[in-house]
Amino acid sequence: MLSKLSVFAKRSFSKHLLLTNIATYSSLLALGDCFVQTIERHATDGEKQPYNYHRTGRVFILGVALAPLNHVWYKLLDKVIKGTGGKVAAKKILTEQFSAAPFFCSAYITGIGALERKSGREIYQELSEKFLFIYLVDWFVWPPAQFINFYFLPTQYRVAYVSVLTLCWNCFLSYIKHKNPEPVPHLTEKSEKCD
Repeated sequence: MLSKLSVFAKRSFSKHLLLTNIATYSSLLALGDCFVQTIERHATDGEKQPYNYHRTGRVFILGVALAPLNHVWYKLLDKVIKGTGGKVAAKKILTEQFSAAPFFCSAYITGIGALERKSGREIYQELSEKFLFIYLVDWFVWPPAQFINFYFLPTQYRVAYVSVLTLCWNCFLSYIKHKNPEPVPHLTEKSEKCD
């Protein structure tokens, strides 16, 4: 049994790496939303809200869309910044924090917003409310985690490692994304002037 699992794992992380990364990333993204919804349902004082399967489905779909980008990103990063060691890991972390991190932090809000069929203005408003906070928290969470990733792990295990850590991160993203947004005053004022 153990040898079959070992063969399956080796094949998954070599021959079928892209599919493995898509399955892992999207499943853990959805699982993070499941955890948050479970906590939200038990934290309410009154009547429990029904579980929102559509919400989790949207998060899963976003994961399927973003996983190939993650897959390509780590391959590209290893191709462009070659080598091992602390300096190389630091270069990769800084490159990621200034290029990939802003994209992935904003992709969650914009992607889910689009799947919720929000207007461009609504997505922009939510992004302007939440992006900076998410990105600042990202700086505290991901550089130490990515040091382990870039310093110790071979390329084929990077997305899986990140996906496991992402489970906690996804809980955070789901919570921030789905908590009730407050209107941004300057956008509200502009829209009132336009009407």
